[in-house]
Amino acid sequence: MKQERYIQQKFSEYTHLSELRLLPGSRFFLTGVKVTKQKGFGLFNVAGYWRRKYQGKVEDEGWYLLTNLETHHTAISAFKSRMGIEAMFKDCKTGGYNLEKSHANNERLQKLILLIALAYSSAIVQGQKIKHRGIQKYVSRLTEPQRSQRRASSFWMGLYGQSWVVGMEFCQDIIAELMRMRRNKLPFFQRGLRARSLILSSF
Repeated sequence: MKQERYIQQKFSEYTHLSELRLLPGSRFFLTGVKVTKQKGFGLFNVAGYWRRKYQGKVEDEGWYLLTNLETHHTAISAFKSRMGIEAMFKDCKTGGYNLEKSHANNERLQKLILLIALAYSSAIVQGQKIKHRGIQKYVSRLTEPQRSQRRASSFWMGLYGQSWVVGMEFCQDIIAELMRMRRNKLPFFQRGLRARSLILSSF
């Protein structure tokens, strides 16, 4: 919920969520709260959470969660799962398999989702192998100065790691010619070829 939302605790007047003064590193959990001044809504629990400053960074704002869960921990844990779920949705749609463009009927869609689930799991496992072997820099973009980790997820690494290898297959003649012409860069070419063989072994 937005912090401008009105809530009313038992025996209290309506207040904005912002008046609860949620600050970085703090949290709260309210039970039996009336949310909004509109009629027709029942009582809910409200969980507030603002992650503490970490590695010199602080989030822009905290979370105000309307929930029927009974504890602060379960409410926050459930909401954190949303981040991974949304990332998975993007991987299965515009970020990877373009599921939304299939226009399949219910029966075919169920079969397609099953295939995607298998392919998705396989790509993640392969991406984790690539990261574990320390050769992700050959597949993913370089890290920006402001980031501590590369942008690419394990899924992206596994999915496009194979594309990277296939692309090299089409460029074999060019690679061989470059290696012949640029002998001073030979160690770098050899590292790339070794990375290719390691990626191939992970499939």
